[in-house]
Order: sequence, then C-alpha cells, then structure tokens
Amino acid sequence: MRATNVLLAGKNLVVAGYGWCGKGTALRARGMGANVIVTEIDPVRAIEAVMDGFRVMPMAEAATLGDLFVTVTGNKHVIRAEHFAVMKDGAIVCNSGHFDIEIDLKALGAEATDVKTVRNFTQEYRLPNGKSVVVLGEGRLINLAAAEGHPSAVMDMSFANQALACEYLVKHKGQLQPGIHSIPTEVDREIARLKLQAMGIAIDSLTPAQLEYINSWTSGT
Repeated sequence: MRATNVLLAGKNLVVAGYGWCGKGTALRARGMGANVIVTEIDPVRAIEAVMDGFRVMPMAEAATLGDLFVTVTGNKHVIRAEHFAVMKDGAIVCNSGHFDIEIDLKALGAEATDVKTVRNFTQEYRLPNGKSVVVLGEGRLINLAAAEGHPSAVMDMSFANQALACEYLVKHKGQLQPGIHSIPTEVDREIARLKLQAMGIAIDSLTPAQLEYINSWTSGT
C-alpha cells in the first residue's frame, strides 16, 4: 500500500501459497475489498482456501486474471517468465514469503526491453509485447522493504517462542535426538496465556466434569 497507493477494492489479488502468511494476506485483502484468488500445490491447503471462500486455481490461470500478486510460499520461482507473459498491462507483483527468488526477476529482467523506477520501491519492467509488469521492493520481503514489518505486539510472541525454545533445549540437553522438534504445546500455551493476560482478555476453563468427559472414551459417539 505504501509503495503504490493503489486501491485494493475491486481488484483481483492473487495470493501464492495458503500457509499462515498466505491466510493472513488473503484475509486482509478480502477485508479491503479485493477479489482474492489463491494458488497452491498442497491439496489440503487448497481445500482450506476453497472452504474459506476463495477462488483456487493454478498460477498459469491466475496470471491472466490478477491485478496484484503476492507470493508467500517460501519457495523459488513461483512467478516465472511464462506468467509474466500473460499478465495484464500494469500488473503489480511483490513477495512477502521468502528471499527475492520467489519472483523470477532474472527471467523478467532478461525479457524486459526497459526498466525504470516509477516511484520509491516500485520498478516497471516493459516487455516486448508492449505491456508492463510492476515489481515492488526488488522482490524482497515487501512488509520490510516498503514498510516497517510486524508490530512489536506481534513480534513479542515470536521472540518469546524463540527464548523459551532455547530454554527448553538447555533443560533437555542430551535428551533430544538430532532432528527437527516442534516447540512443546505447553510452551505455546503458556505464551498465549501470558499474551491474553497482558491484553486484559480472560477465557473459560474446563470444569472437572468436562475434563473427565473429553478424556474418556466411554461416553459420546
């Protein structure tokens, strides 16, 4: 928004990837009136996007429809030369999921007949077909390149996770096998509890009878 001052309402906004970042992007874009299209490679995430009310299709199809594109996959070359070739004139592309390789800028640059900066964080690539593609923030994380990243009220939870994960490793030195370990559920729950408390938000607790019921297999269906 800062890089373009474009109105999202009524625009087709393509979100590549429907993980946590993609879900947040799609939700916020819909809240600002955009018509959101999601592209995915994971059938579970794709069906989640469908059930959340978004259109889902391959990037080859979405490339012809999108006015704006946001990549949030964590992979490389999600938007490639064949996609640039069929985009609308003036289509805007940016990345908020990974390094500056989610958008294949080398391919775009090799194809472009002219590249110029039209405003801060905004470069226009003119293609041989006469159309242009606008790239924001040189393909780098746009929420950092053209804005200020996440608010401190979000980052405090991320840093709490990192700190308590380190503490968990120290306390369990020699007990964990080499590999990838998820942060223990109790750590996540404690961080969420403390954050709610700091925000002045209270939630319910299970009664003894409810706790017994959900841990039992003798009742219910």
